[in-house]
Amino acid sequence: MTSPGAARLKELDREHHLHPFTDFKALGEEGSRIIVDAGGVYIQDADGHRILDGMAGLWCVNLGYGRQELVDAASEQLTQLPYYNNFFKTTHPPAVELAETLCRLAPAHMNRVFFTGSGSEANDTVLRMVRRYWALKGQPEKQWIIGRENGYHGSTVAGMSLGGMAPMHEQGGPCVPGITHIRQPYWFGEGRDQTPEAFGRACAEALEARIQELGSDKVAAFIAEPVQGAGGAIIPPDSYWPAIKEVLERHQILLVVDEVICGFGRLGEWFGSVHYDLKPDLMPIAKGLSSGYLPIGGVLVGDRVAETLIDEGGEFYHGFTYSGHPVCAAVALKNLELMQAEGVVERVRDDLGPYLATRWKSLESHPLIGEARSLGLIGALEIVADKDSGKRFDKSLAVGNLCRDICFETGLVMRSVGDTMVISPPLVISHVEIDELVRLAREALDETLRRLTAQGVEITATEEADA
Repeated sequence: MTSPGAARLKELDREHHLHPFTDFKALGEEGSRIIVDAGGVYIQDADGHRILDGMAGLWCVNLGYGRQELVDAASEQLTQLPYYNNFFKTTHPPAVELAETLCRLAPAHMNRVFFTGSGSEANDTVLRMVRRYWALKGQPEKQWIIGRENGYHGSTVAGMSLGGMAPMHEQGGPCVPGITHIRQPYWFGEGRDQTPEAFGRACAEALEARIQELGSDKVAAFIAEPVQGAGGAIIPPDSYWPAIKEVLERHQILLVVDEVICGFGRLGEWFGSVHYDLKPDLMPIAKGLSSGYLPIGGVLVGDRVAETLIDEGGEFYHGFTYSGHPVCAAVALKNLELMQAEGVVERVRDDLGPYLATRWKSLESHPLIGEARSLGLIGALEIVADKDSGKRFDKSLAVGNLCRDICFETGLVMRSVGDTMVISPPLVISHVEIDELVRLAREALDETLRRLTAQGVEITATEEADA
């Protein structure tokens, strides 16, 4: 039952609000879920339903909801200096202190940061910096940037172009020229005719082939997420990143590692680049930087790029009104301070990540699940019609969306990417709450199976004993 207050909000939302990444007509017919409160790892809707947020908002609420320290940091900064820009030879303490803290946490060769308002803006900045760098090095013909199919780097024109999501390209074209995409390291979906190790190397060979096709003297950079988040929590085979690094080093091509999702503890290290032993030239950041409490992003810049921009570049004609916004920076600074003091990243690496991995893997016994994978506190379930072959359901059934909606009914936020179910819970989740998350996920899968069976959909698998 919908309360009168919620019904009014739904109607106002239908009449006036265009949501992101939404079929406007379909949402208008169904009506929005109104979220009104939150605490810890739970959110609450306008009808009083308590829901475990298995997505940490949108991959970002790393410290969980209701942290008064972050509220106080914002309030204090609003009282002292609510806004000033970083243009015209000015700055303010929160931006300076946050820059120093970020560079201290980042890999040792990264000692500069350029602030933005979001991850999308961060990747716009990457595009500008990469091409400016090569122009200053006397190689302006190095324009091509190679990304990955199904990669996600934001939804601005530049971010959408750098990403490899076909539906976005179809609606947003023409894309920024000089960007191309190679295969993604998605072993379950695209490589099970090979071992994971062989498939990882094959994906790196695709990078080599594209560089040869374009000419290494024309290629500026390769951009990729450590783990593809919005593409379906795609964890690359162990052989992938070492082979990618070797190709880039041999051809002297810049590496851009998009840390918008993986940064700030998601994989059990401060940055995914540390987990995979990468040495990126540029790292876009956002989301977990402020635990989503206020919008802020940036680009951590490696020394060879930063020194060239500083020593040879003159004025860099790029920036945003809210670059390094003092209130957002103050909240981000307090967020990082709390994460360090509470050992959040180390706990994800040593305790919560391994615990989730064990519990999450148990879902692989479900008749609908072909693979259950996780790394740190990010995980995915592959829904299949046939466990042995990995055959998918017909796309018209939209099984992933069905399961996602059932999750809400059972009290869990779990995202669907096609028929891949994805989680990315707050980094402060407990063992008990992980157990609850897994239990709710299994209940949602059971109900999804029941509804498919009731429709007469063929499923060629039986439930196995729990791992």
